Amino acid sequence: MRLVVDTNILVAEMLRKRGRALIRSQSLELFLAEKMKNEAQYELQKRISIIVNKGNFTQEEGQLELEVALGLINNRITTFPLYDYQSFEAEARKRIPRDPNDWETVALALALPAAIWTEDYDFFGCGCPTWTTQTLLLQINQ
Repeated sequence: MRLVVDTNILVAEMLRKRGRALIRSQSLELFLAEKMKNEAQYELQKRISIIVNKGNFTQEEGQLELEVALGLINNRITTFPLYDYQSFEAEARKRIPRDPNDWETVALALALPAAIWTEDYDFFGCGCPTWTTQTLLLQINQ
């Protein structure tokens, strides 16, 4: 199954064992816009830092979690630069008017073509197939 991963879902699932297992699944071919990859890396660093500051991880555990997450992103998710999907910008912006910052995810899905893995309702009804984590888990575990 070919999926463009929404940044929010990527960050959330990278912090869960279930999510990392799903991302490792050979049933999934995962894609990400380069800008979204940079955002995900930033958010992961920020969230893991918060977890360390709360005392839920030691500094070393937090660093290891970050390294594992970033390694998984780099090894399992194909990243595309802007020029590969920029020609779909106008169409993507029309399809996702409530959150124009998400246009790159839609444009990449249109360019590949692929579905979108998301929990964000802004993507539902954009004309691209969408999958939630729960439906993906059900599909893969059949």
